[in-house]
Parts: sequence; structure tokens; C-alpha cells
Amino acid sequence: MHDDLIAQAQTWLAEDPDPDTRDELAKLLEAGDLTDLADRFDGTLQFGTAGLRGELGAGPNRMNRAVVIRAAAGLAAYLRKHGHTDGLVVIGYDARHKSADFARDTAAVMTGAGLRAAVLPRPLPTPVLAFAIRHLGAAAGVEVTASHNPPRDNGYKVYLGDGSQIVPPADAEIAAEIQAITSLKDVNRPETGWETLDDTVLSAYLARTDAVLSPTAPRTARTVYTAMHGVGKDTLLAAFARAGFPEPALVAEQADPDPDFPTVAFPNPEEPGAMDLAFAKARETIPTPDLVIANDPDADRCAVAVKTGTDWRMLRGDEVGALLAAHLVRRGAQGTFAESIVSSSLLGRIAEKANLPYEETLTGFKWIARVEGLRYGYEEALGYCVDPDGVRDKDGITAALLITELASVLKEQNRTLLDLLDDLAVEHGLHATDQLSVRVQDLSIIADAMRRLREQPPTELAGLPVTRAEDLTRGTDTLPPTDGLRYTLTGARVIVRPSGTEPKLKCYLEVVIPVQNHADLPGARARATELLTSIKRDLSTAAGI
Repeated sequence: MHDDLIAQAQTWLAEDPDPDTRDELAKLLEAGDLTDLADRFDGTLQFGTAGLRGELGAGPNRMNRAVVIRAAAGLAAYLRKHGHTDGLVVIGYDARHKSADFARDTAAVMTGAGLRAAVLPRPLPTPVLAFAIRHLGAAAGVEVTASHNPPRDNGYKVYLGDGSQIVPPADAEIAAEIQAITSLKDVNRPETGWETLDDTVLSAYLARTDAVLSPTAPRTARTVYTAMHGVGKDTLLAAFARAGFPEPALVAEQADPDPDFPTVAFPNPEEPGAMDLAFAKARETIPTPDLVIANDPDADRCAVAVKTGTDWRMLRGDEVGALLAAHLVRRGAQGTFAESIVSSSLLGRIAEKANLPYEETLTGFKWIARVEGLRYGYEEALGYCVDPDGVRDKDGITAALLITELASVLKEQNRTLLDLLDDLAVEHGLHATDQLSVRVQDLSIIADAMRRLREQPPTELAGLPVTRAEDLTRGTDTLPPTDGLRYTLTGARVIVRPSGTEPKLKCYLEVVIPVQNHADLPGARARATELLTSIKRDLSTAAGI
């Protein structure tokens, strides 16, 4: 076993095209660090619907140039088998460590396989890549990003020609092609032959953002903006200037790309502390801003915060999802409203009242984007698709524009986003959501928790009887199978699933409290908070986490 491991590492080292990871691996071999070597060579990073995502480093179980070249070659073989012998592949990348290298390697592999490759001119938001695929009539697209993961990670997302991310069976077919590559020596990688795009595609994306806004709506809301050390700033500022909104006040410490994300533990607006600098900026900005807006590092997600009393609070993704839906309904939007099963059921109520079609999908924009006749889709993890004809994916830039338009409309009426949330609660019932999210070092903890819940499903949570327990691995009438559990309670709903992109177990909770009038809201909110806290506690016990 020990000799096998050393031999495996030496074979990998001989082929590794990157001097950095070669050096790293040579040092481990020299030191005889078998534990670290075993971790790096214990299997390979699995290519799934989210593509690849993992820690940067040498070896098949890490993100590195050798792994990316194999992935690109697998994708190229898949595209050729599906008749795209000279199709175009558009490649975008963020500002993380190694992203530009991975993008260049992908372009070289596509060119070597006889496909045409075009690389975006610099690190740009993921939605610009998603837009470019359809705008340029590409057969596929690749985005090199690990979104809001920690600094040591990178990733590789694959889109097909419809501009949305891959779903089964494409992921398994691409994975099989990757598996079939025995040696990097077999992968042709010319030095030139691909195109580096100019700013024309970005200009077309920005022109398309006009379609998101109502031409007659006011443009008065003032914002503070953080790019969270990512790539969103220039594109967002250009979109806001084009729309005629006041220029956002920037959180200077987080405005420019920095792959080390020095001011945050995790560069995800949902993580505790990530918004502290933005709130500090909002407190010192005069006149007082109406909104704080944050993008995640690749700018496909959008977080929104509002002032409550003297301080600021983040709106939950479900709150923003409902606000955008209500705004689109008020503007006369037609078409299907869709969300993932882990998002708030309030969207269904809003759509039903407006006589609009509504659909629930599995978690992930790869599913939401495929809903027929989609007009608006969202997911509670701060992802919103407000212009599906332009971008078939979540887009943090256009979502920021639309929420700022809504805030401007309300501002003219001396109202705020919180006032509209109150109105929605009175109209449809208070839909309060929360999440119990457990980050683990050891993935077996997640598997154990799921097994425990399957073997002994809870019969009640927070004193509310569980009226239905569903194991989603079996699929439902409307959903394909997925690893998840759904509990329906009297006046509440719980979904438990492992995260698809991080070592986390996620539990999504929703309670619905009927509300007669605005005077009932404080009591309803207190009751909802109490129920959510109790459900979290009882669920933790049941799952053993």
C-alpha cells in the first residue's frame, strides 16, 4: 500500500504541468508524509452537476492544472460525441488563485480537440459568462470559480448551449469521459489558437440589463455596495450608472478582487461577520443609504440589508425572493414563477393570487433555469434569476438593479422594503424561514445524521405533529430523486439535505402563522421565532448533530 502510494505520487509528479504543485508534491515525497499523500491520492475529485470544487493543491483529490486539463478533455470528448465537432466553448474565470491558469488550460484543450475556444477578457461575474454562451451561440461554457467558498478552494462549472448548468445524465457522461483519460500526454494542448474576447460581450450584457428595469420607474434609492473581495464591482457600477441610480458608496476594503479574502472568515454574505464592514460603511454614510447590497465573490448572488431602527439587518434570501416576486407581479410580469423546494412557500401564494403558473424544483439553479416559460426564479441561498431570457442562471447584478428599483418605488411613497414585507405577511400569512447549518470536518457525520433520521424519523418537532415524512431519494410525483428528507408539520415544513458544494448538513425550516392585520404582526413574529428555535433544537437532537 505504502509503495503503491509512492508510485502513484511519482507517476502524477512526472505528468504535472504546474511547477507550483510539482514542487509541493516533491516536498511531500521527500518528507515521506504518507498521511498527506494518502489524502491527496485517496480517490479523485468527483465531477458532478456542480462540476468540480475542492481545495487547491497537488494530486487527483485536489483542484490543480492536471485535474482541470483532464476535466476539459472529458468535456471536449463529450461535446464531440454529441455532434459539436467544431462548436464554440466560452470560458470565464474569477480572481481566485490559479483561475486564469485553469481558464487558459481549458482553452488550450478545447482548441487541441478541434473545438473553438473563446476566453473572457479578464475576471468577470459568472452571469456574464452565462449570458455569453447564448449571446455567442456557443455549444458549452466553463466558469472557473469556487463562488463563496474559502480562499484555499477553486472550482469548475460547466454549462451547455442552453446557457444553464448541466444536469444528469450529462454530468455522468462527462465524468466517464474524464475517467477514460489515462495520461495527460494524450491530451493535445497547443500554445495558441483560441480567441481572447474584447469588451463587446460585456457591453452586450450591460445593454441587456436595461430589460430588467421599468423605463418609467424612479431611480432614487441610495446604496452601499460590497463586492466581498470578488469580481462584481466594475460590472455592478457600470450597470447602476447606465440605469441612472445614484452611485453606490463602496466598502473600500472589499471593493477590489483579492484571492485571500483578508477581511472575512468566509467570503459569503450569509456567514456571520461577513457584512460587518458594509454595515459600518452604511452607518457612516450621509445621507443615510436606503439599502446595503453585497455580491458574493463571483457576483451571481445578491445580499440585501435594510435599516431597522438605528441598525442594519440582512434580509433573508426568502424575503428578497418574495419582494422581487411581488414587485414583478405589480409590474404585470407574465410567465412561470419557480423556486427550489428549500425556498419559502410564500412564492407559491404570491403566484397563485396573481394567477401565474408556479413550479417547485430540486435545489440548484440548474433545475430552476430549466422550468418551461420561466419568468422569475429564486433560491433562498441569495440566488435570483430576474431576466431568464438574458441569463439562465442566478445573477447578482440584475437582482441588485431590480431590488434597488423596488426600493426607489417605495421611497417615493415614503415606504421601505420592510413595509412591503409586512403587507405580504398580512395578505398571505407570515412565512418565517430559518436554517440550521452544520459545517463538518468529517463527512461521515453528515451521512450518520441522514441515516439516523431515515431510521428514526421524528414524529413531532416543537410540539407540532409531523403529518408527512418523505424520503426524497425515492423521488416524488413532480421531483426526480435527490438525497434529502422533507417533513410536513401542522403550520410548518422542514427539509434536511447535505450541501452539494460544501461540507455542510443543511436543514431548511419554515413556519407559517396566520395574520389578520398589521397589529398582529409583532405577536406573530414572536411566535414564529419561538417555533423556529424549538424546531432547530428538536431537529438537532433527532439528527444527533
